[in-house]
Amino acid sequence: MEMVKTTLLAVVLATASASGKDFSLTIGNPVAVALPDGVNPVVKKKDAGMAVRVENCADVASSHVTATAEGIVNGARRSVPLRLVAATTLGAYAVSRDWPWEGAWVVHLTGHCGASTASAVVPFGPNGFIREASKFFPRAATAAEVEAVLKTLSGGAQ
Repeated sequence: MEMVKTTLLAVVLATASASGKDFSLTIGNPVAVALPDGVNPVVKKKDAGMAVRVENCADVASSHVTATAEGIVNGARRSVPLRLVAATTLGAYAVSRDWPWEGAWVVHLTGHCGASTASAVVPFGPNGFIREASKFFPRAATAAEVEAVLKTLSGGAQ
């Protein structure tokens, strides 16, 4: 029986490797995630700035995502930790919109799935997140990469 389990695990791992898909994060509109019924979440859909979902994670239940808003307000650099509320779909979250409306802001997301890490830097404009200007990484984004997206968004002001 142990041999069958080992062989099955090897086949599953080989199939996952053959697909060529690495762990990553995807972003979307917060209305795309269903929040649990009967729960009074800290973040309601109307208070969420975006949704994030883990992709290609073999153990989604143990995956973890963090989010921070990084911004420049009146020439001063700011950082605001953000709250995430788990959606009814495993690995999907609503991201709180806890940063001020004034200034230039990006959301820095970092996800972990086992030993894998993926991240995204998502700029925000007056109408919400700017998908086409978002940057996705198959690793943790560096501070310089976050700053570069923020600098582009703020027109070079730092």
